[in-house]
Amino acid sequence: MFAIVVRFDLKDEAAARAFDALLEETLAAIQDLEPSTLVYAVHRVEGAPLSRVFYELYSSRDAHAQHESTEHMRHAFAEMERYVVNTRVEFLETPTGKGV
Repeated sequence: MFAIVVRFDLKDEAAARAFDALLEETLAAIQDLEPSTLVYAVHRVEGAPLSRVFYELYSSRDAHAQHESTEHMRHAFAEMERYVVNTRVEFLETPTGKGV
């Protein structure tokens, strides 16, 4: 398995609404077209209404590379640039604990 956590800090409320709408469209494509994307969860951050945190779990690093190369993700990445002021990406090591 391969996992990442990504935090996006958005420009303003209008950017947050547009980002969330883009995300809804993108999530549908991920669910329908990416069987090797095991978890793609998006969280709003308590106390930080302009932030979103993504937890992504893939069957392998190759599955993550395939995810990033899809047409829907290339479109999403290009659009996201308009709404985001800061991005932080963390690549996670193999998990330990319950459910893994």
